[in-house]
Amino acid sequence: MEEIKKTASKTNKKNKKKPSPAVKALKIFGTLVLSLFLIVIITGSIFVTALTIYVLNFADTSDTVNLDRSVVSSNISRFLYENPDYDENDPESQEYLLYYALRNQQKKIQWVDLEDIPQHVRDAFVYTEDERFYSHDGVDFKRTFAAIIRTLTGITQGGSTITQQTIKNITGDDEVSGTAGVERKIREIFRAINVEKTYTKEDILQCYLNIISLNTWEHDIIGVQAAANFYFGKDVSELSLAEAAVLAGMTTSPANYNPYDNPERYKVRQKYCLDHMLENGAISDDEYEQALNEEIVVTGDPDYSSTTIYEDETVDQGPTSYFMDEAIEQAIEIIAERSGIDTSVAQTRLYDGGYTIYTTVDMEMQTRVEEEMQDASNFQSYYFDDDELLAGFIAMDYEGNVLAVVGGRDEKTESRIWNNATDAQRSPGSCIKPIASYAPALDQDLMTWSTLFRDEPITIIEDGEERQWPVNYSETGSSENWSYNNYFTWQMLMRSLNTCPAQLIEQMTPAYSYNFLVEKLDITTLTEDDINYSPVTVGGLTNGIKLEELVGAYMIFGNGGKKYEVSYISRIEDAAGNVIYEKNEGYKQAISESTAYVMNEMMQTVITQSQGTGRYARLNTTTLAGKTGTSSDWNDLSFVGCTPEYVSGVWIGYDQLERIPTSQYQNIGAIWKNIFGDIAESEETKDFEMPDSVVEARYCTRTGLLAGNGCSSTATGYYKQTNVPEYCSGSHW
Repeated sequence: MEEIKKTASKTNKKNKKKPSPAVKALKIFGTLVLSLFLIVIITGSIFVTALTIYVLNFADTSDTVNLDRSVVSSNISRFLYENPDYDENDPESQEYLLYYALRNQQKKIQWVDLEDIPQHVRDAFVYTEDERFYSHDGVDFKRTFAAIIRTLTGITQGGSTITQQTIKNITGDDEVSGTAGVERKIREIFRAINVEKTYTKEDILQCYLNIISLNTWEHDIIGVQAAANFYFGKDVSELSLAEAAVLAGMTTSPANYNPYDNPERYKVRQKYCLDHMLENGAISDDEYEQALNEEIVVTGDPDYSSTTIYEDETVDQGPTSYFMDEAIEQAIEIIAERSGIDTSVAQTRLYDGGYTIYTTVDMEMQTRVEEEMQDASNFQSYYFDDDELLAGFIAMDYEGNVLAVVGGRDEKTESRIWNNATDAQRSPGSCIKPIASYAPALDQDLMTWSTLFRDEPITIIEDGEERQWPVNYSETGSSENWSYNNYFTWQMLMRSLNTCPAQLIEQMTPAYSYNFLVEKLDITTLTEDDINYSPVTVGGLTNGIKLEELVGAYMIFGNGGKKYEVSYISRIEDAAGNVIYEKNEGYKQAISESTAYVMNEMMQTVITQSQGTGRYARLNTTTLAGKTGTSSDWNDLSFVGCTPEYVSGVWIGYDQLERIPTSQYQNIGAIWKNIFGDIAESEETKDFEMPDSVVEARYCTRTGLLAGNGCSSTATGYYKQTNVPEYCSGSHW
């Protein structure tokens, strides 16, 4: 039986058919197709999910673009300043006055309300650019997809609606290639949808017709009113159908199809416009023929205007002042930073107009300082022919708001030129001492007002050898030997001896002083080579320092130790009135309030004492704290002064390093007084207020300790409450 079963099994196996090769191939192919299909489905799902998330990210962040009249670009950016005579109770009083109107002379733009634009002008643009404008919701997806397909086949065709074009013109968001181009298009689509939800079609069309570019190769013509004025010498309300079709036909490439540069080529686009108007029933056959045959007369007058333009915006104000130059530079930097664009692009945006910039200038002070800087007698001891001496001056308040700046001694005849107060990097000489050695040392309690220092050098290593350094210099520029006498801290500062700062730097290290200047006082011109004794002790800096930054650093001595950002601008608004910049009211506490006041009192002795290097700057009624600075070989002279309301400074020197003939020029303190003295004397506040954290006390003039009952010779000193010296026993008598 078993044999029969085995035989039957073998027989069945022999009789079973093997699948043909074709069947096997079909099975393999089917499996492969199914696998590929599943891979495509899964990959596609992942891609669609990622794309959806990517797109939704833009949808979440897209805001509605402002289409109000104020958003339309102008060829004017206005720089304003506070009106000192402003009366908030007087309805006619203006809080801000026009300082300077910065214009793009080649850009012509004039606003016109939609109601003043004829229907045939509106239709010409709509049926040329976006014939489904009145029916879509901001995006014509049919046209968009058609544009994509044409682009993939190598044919370039725009798919943007009037709404999308308006958004692109307002935002300046116009990337066309790569990932940035895709991202921009997605943003634009969602913005267009949001705009259509917010504004009417009439609002959108009105804005579009006022910001559309209709330029020539030479002139930037913006909007239909400016175009009607320039090309035809007419108001937009007077345009014929033929003229309207000429303007509407230019939109794809204005420079190539305008009738001013291309008296023949424009007719092709004019006909294109009229064809579309006819196809959409906007004009009749007779109107079509009449328009085609009408003779077009082009005037091309850039000065013609059919509307009133305010005189203060068109009058030539002449070259910009030194202050305006700096305000323009800062505005460009701010626009570039806020918009994430290059400064050259930011400059174009600023000059294209529409911004309102609120400056910090004090107009009366700026005018006065300009006059004083041009007066040669303010510099010379007696008249002599030397027009080559350069000078710079800057004044600011104690929050870093620049009030006046003048970068030269001659009348300014050009805009945006070299400014000795903000561009020149020169040695500050001894002006470095209060900010690099005395202030940080006092803040660390390494000394007090009456600490005794010996007038002797420190030992430094130079070129592998020990050296006694530094020497002192007299007011005449000659080197003086060390006296080896003891002097109080304030005397060392008052006499501008170099030995005390060197000893302080030795205790703190040059690196500490360097970091203090860079991190606390925002000095930007230092290099790593300045981490050494000479740069931070006597101002022998590698590249020098800008007067603007030097004076800005001194603000800490008049405001309780606070370091604010130095600025020429308090606020910037774009064309829509949106605030894109407001000066940060924050500050860095560079030194303590008590340190600042004690330093201030010590710097007053530089002015009030008979041996003080700044005695020639002394004022009659207003307290002044200051410091003179002289570079090696007397190539640079500087003075920085702190009055209760202002901190200001002056620098003089030659373009090429050359010794200043001090016998022929006035003392640098006197030069400062000649330029700024009358302004300082007119301050309402006459003295600095002493904080509770400072102690005024008598000290022993022999020991520098607080005077005890047995001290027969005493003087007044100022001390941080946290670092008051001990009392003198008087036993030395």
